[in-house]
Amino acid sequence: MSSGPAGHVVRSTVRPNCETGTSAPLRTFLPTADGVSVDFVYEPGAAVYDAGQSSARHPVFVVAHGFTGDVDRPHVRRVASVLARHGAVALFSFRGHGRSGGHSTVGDREVLDLAAAVDRARSLGHARVVAVGFSMGGSVVLRHAALYPGAVDAVVSVSAPARWYYRGTAPMRRLHWMVTRPEGRLVGRYGFRTRIHRRDWDPVPLSPAEAVARIAPTPLLIVHGDRDGYFPLDHPRMLAEAAAGHGELWLEHGMGHAEHAAGEDLLNRIGDWAVARAG
Repeated sequence: MSSGPAGHVVRSTVRPNCETGTSAPLRTFLPTADGVSVDFVYEPGAAVYDAGQSSARHPVFVVAHGFTGDVDRPHVRRVASVLARHGAVALFSFRGHGRSGGHSTVGDREVLDLAAAVDRARSLGHARVVAVGFSMGGSVVLRHAALYPGAVDAVVSVSAPARWYYRGTAPMRRLHWMVTRPEGRLVGRYGFRTRIHRRDWDPVPLSPAEAVARIAPTPLLIVHGDRDGYFPLDHPRMLAEAAAGHGELWLEHGMGHAEHAAGEDLLNRIGDWAVARAG
């Protein structure tokens, strides 16, 4: 349930710092192009505060969480706290998740949510925007970069699928049950604070592998763990192959799936990579 009606932006109390040019932290709601209200959180980040310089000199990391996540989940906040050492951070809850309005379409119209968050992050004065997505969010940042050329300055996709309708692992079979069955959607709503759309995709959206082929020349990083219980290694390898030599692939030894498995060292390396590539 959203705390603000669809299409309405809750007024924030953000005030620019006249000495540093940065903005104070804010939490507000953003309208998407199709009228859904998404919960949005912005933190200037330690790098901006410590440098005492304009936010335009530092990237902003727009974090796209995985399915059933939201801006108040501890694992999402932990990711944000590490990335904040490298720049500002913008978080948002995908539609149907947490306090955002609407219903989850499991990676389809979520591209509009990311687009709204990226536009707002850019409007806060950041010249460089880096989209960092995990699992479902990882597929969304790939599709967003393909559908909105030049909207971001670098893309990081962690633990993303390469193709739709994958049911080759037990966790993915459970996820499909949650998405496709009425009783599963009840579990999603009351057990995971995630409201799931009941209709099938029509048309089927551009797949992550198809999207990767369209991202160049935007810098691209694909990250995947060799112990990912949801998507085995053929997924990141398919994405890397579709990229046709553009971007980088990091296969992380011992890493599981998405935000929960992304350790501090990996997140710091992602932050360093993004700062170096998004210049």
